[in-house]
Amino acid sequence: MAAKAGRKRLGDLLVESGVITPQQLEYALTEKSKEEKLGDFLIKKNYLTEQQLIEVLEFQLGIPHINLNQYTISPDLLQLIPAELAKRANIMPVRKERNKLFIAMADPMDYFAIEEVRMATGCQIETSIAAKDDLYRTITKYYDLQESMDAALSDMATSTIDMQTDIEREDSPIVRLVNQIIANGVAQRASDIHFDPQETELRVRYRVDGVLRTERSLPKNMQSVVLARIKIMGNLNITENRIPQDGRIKSTINFRPIDIRLSTLPTVYGEKVVMRILDLANAVNGIEQLDFSDQNEALFRSMIAHPNGIVLITGPTGSGKSSTLYAALNELNDDGVNIITVEDPVEYQLAGVNQIQVKEEVGLTFATGLRSILRQDPDIVMIGEIRDLETAQIATRASLTGHLVLSTLHTNSAVDSISRLQDMGIESFLLSSSLVGIMAQRLVRRNCRDCSEIYTFTEYELAIFKDNGIPDITHGRKGRGCAACNFTGYRGRMAIHEILPVDRHVKELIIHEVGDQKIREYMKQQHFKTLLMDGLQKVATGQTTISEILRVASKE
Repeated sequence: MAAKAGRKRLGDLLVESGVITPQQLEYALTEKSKEEKLGDFLIKKNYLTEQQLIEVLEFQLGIPHINLNQYTISPDLLQLIPAELAKRANIMPVRKERNKLFIAMADPMDYFAIEEVRMATGCQIETSIAAKDDLYRTITKYYDLQESMDAALSDMATSTIDMQTDIEREDSPIVRLVNQIIANGVAQRASDIHFDPQETELRVRYRVDGVLRTERSLPKNMQSVVLARIKIMGNLNITENRIPQDGRIKSTINFRPIDIRLSTLPTVYGEKVVMRILDLANAVNGIEQLDFSDQNEALFRSMIAHPNGIVLITGPTGSGKSSTLYAALNELNDDGVNIITVEDPVEYQLAGVNQIQVKEEVGLTFATGLRSILRQDPDIVMIGEIRDLETAQIATRASLTGHLVLSTLHTNSAVDSISRLQDMGIESFLLSSSLVGIMAQRLVRRNCRDCSEIYTFTEYELAIFKDNGIPDITHGRKGRGCAACNFTGYRGRMAIHEILPVDRHVKELIIHEVGDQKIREYMKQQHFKTLLMDGLQKVATGQTTISEILRVASKE
């Protein structure tokens, strides 16, 4: 049965299973490029998910689906299939029984690849299906990272090691190991890589979708050379390990431009290093990509359309404030306006925008940069962050003299920003005149598209919906965990927002210093959504879960 089905073409199998229509198949066959695989094109066009493709192949061909992270691949297997073949054909050896080699592949109908593996190994080949991302992660981890790791360990074992040469020569095992740790992080969509010195080891952890997990542990004797190599990449002083240092690395990984912010911190077991990965290919380009509800998108667009005033974006570190600011600048960027920014650091370079990097060691602070900017005839000014009274005062003055000022503030909610600026020392009458609007935002994990399924809310969750004015809802969606999302149930992140437009009534409340609670009550009367309410709306439409929303938004 499997053999007979195996002679069928993938498109026919998908149409027979009812996953796609004959019209969609016809469109895909006409539109896809010659090199592109049919399955990849259909997934890209959202005609089906990778999980649906796997299920059809599993059912129709009788080929099992496996999760590679449940297997430990032995080094002997890696010797059987060369790295070049594994990467080109997207296959991974899983185990071997006598003359039978079990391999995992994304496309079990790629008979040329199967034949190539059979010729290379001389074994009888048994195939299984694995998710494409799962294969990519596993191939990177075992073929590249493990190989670099073994080479570095054997290099460390020799007594002839010259540390200075070893961390500067591009082909040395330590350099290859560090490069592979970074490449593996990018492959796993990590936003940060942590190198944590412990008493007996150096732990490497990746933050994926906002959650940290340990990837591997390196022997303690590798700590000094690995960290020295990273510091050389970031142009830091490798002899200084008593004070924190910051640096930057520009790199290209798998033909993608990657910008890395580097930070070191002395701890009792040595220097801890954190790399923040900025994937320039994933930089947000438009406001429509910011996950706004229709109401919030209209409010945000009207705020940044003002000719003058201050627009604030608030939230903790890592809540996507910079991405939102850049999206707003992209929207406003035009030949007819002069946009100048003062940032620390400049994260993404925007064509046509004049960006200034803060350099405190030479006296270029937010405040001094801002003063100079105002003599450069700007229309729109973006300040990376309002950190002190001086910056806040200049920003307020700039907004009152005909400039639109965009900036960020570290507060918990939109309303909290008003009392924060008052606490800093900004006069209430100046604040009410200059503020146009405030937006708070957080990032939550998005349900995995491949494995999310209908989920019935508990009594506790239904009570939360009811308390927030969403009574008629019983079901949402929740990921059960699959290879595509690394068994977390979530893949990627999305933003939730709270917007407070500063209208005439809010201005009066600010002048009279009535306190945050009165402004919150007014927001409620005007049906402006809090972070929690915006998040719950996104839970109701199946995009995320209540536990994610409660993790970042308070129930008050």
